[in-house]
Amino acid sequence: MVRTLALSLAAVLAAAAARAETLTGQAAYGDWKSDAPGVARRITAADMPAPNLVKPAFSPPALVPEPAGAAPKAPPGFVVSEFAKLDSPRIARTAPDGDVFVAESLPGRIVILRAPDGAPNAAQTFTFAEGLSRPYGIAFYPAGASPEWVYVGETNRVVRFPYRNGDVKARGVPTIASEGGAHWTRDIVFSADGRTMFVSVGSASNIGTEMATKAPAEAAAWLRDHPLGAAWGPEEDRADVLAFDPAGGGRRQFATGLRNCAGLALSPATQALWCSTNERDLLGDDLPPDYVTRVREGAFYGWPWYYIGDHPDPRLAGQRPDLAGKAAVPDVLIQPHSAPLGITFYGAVRGPAAFPPAWRGDAFVALHGSWDRAKRTGYKVIAIPTQGGRPTGDYEDFLTGFVVDAKDVWGRPVGIAVARDGALIVTEDGSGTVWRVAWGGK
Repeated sequence: MVRTLALSLAAVLAAAAARAETLTGQAAYGDWKSDAPGVARRITAADMPAPNLVKPAFSPPALVPEPAGAAPKAPPGFVVSEFAKLDSPRIARTAPDGDVFVAESLPGRIVILRAPDGAPNAAQTFTFAEGLSRPYGIAFYPAGASPEWVYVGETNRVVRFPYRNGDVKARGVPTIASEGGAHWTRDIVFSADGRTMFVSVGSASNIGTEMATKAPAEAAAWLRDHPLGAAWGPEEDRADVLAFDPAGGGRRQFATGLRNCAGLALSPATQALWCSTNERDLLGDDLPPDYVTRVREGAFYGWPWYYIGDHPDPRLAGQRPDLAGKAAVPDVLIQPHSAPLGITFYGAVRGPAAFPPAWRGDAFVALHGSWDRAKRTGYKVIAIPTQGGRPTGDYEDFLTGFVVDAKDVWGRPVGIAVARDGALIVTEDGSGTVWRVAWGGK
């Protein structure tokens, strides 16, 4: 995949040198050594290896202090600066007035970063709310210039705070908007018409082995009353995208079989709901791919019985023959164990830091990085190109450089948002840094 950017001749030559042809087939299964801004990959279901039930490598990253002079690497023409330092920053969202809200998950806080448009660093930091249970997802409602509520996803619920533009502290105690299913990467987004609140809830386990096998009559009753692929027992209403009205009523399962949809976003071109998903573990270094996909209402994405379409998990073989051939194939397959988290779209943004038109419409996704494969992968931000709002199937490295060597890393990207001035805001909880990526090319 080749992009055309409005760069100076020197920048064009540098960009050409930094980019390679799209890696496909087995060449797409690399590691951190082959990562660099502009490197593109395309993985398909046909490229997947057979399951490997031998216990895979357990290789959690060794977090080390940020090396002197270290900084993420972006494509030519972009300028990266340290926007702020926080304590375990996770999901970030930009309010209509330009304030950047960030979930500090471990301390249980929502903080606000405020900076003049075009400023490389946040000038002020405020604590909007605290005493929360691992806050993660953040959403403003209603959409538009004057939201009235800030919604926050906690470990087992979604709460909302009264809000007006410019508030730096919550106006009162939160009220509960929804409850159920304890999982702390709970993201939130509203439909374009404002009528539906989507909430992602991850699974309670790797492959749902805690779910008891149902007797035929009980299974038949369950299937009549629940959507395709809905899990039960300790996994009920989990590994799903749930839908509610804005006050938390009308609960329903919008889509099922998404092991951990850790990031939600709406495409500005089509208003389709997109999800970044962490797939299951312990099937081998290169299986199954993580993914980013459009989420269709009523669709089943395989977990735990199938993966990436009609591929049965051998550990659960024969348990759900009724689901054979019914699992959706995700749109963009990501190298296995990359751990995609936050996702955002770059729309028609104007401002002093705005990206060139070639990047507009792309989805940007933060990859937190692997822990259970021999060769480290992830630890970067990727761009997913679209055509007419539809993903092409490729993804391209956009921000890299967080890995020191085969053992050590200093940064783990999590959250991603577009600032009012057009800069891309990236949080990472390895060094606790919030990074700002702005266009500076001429």
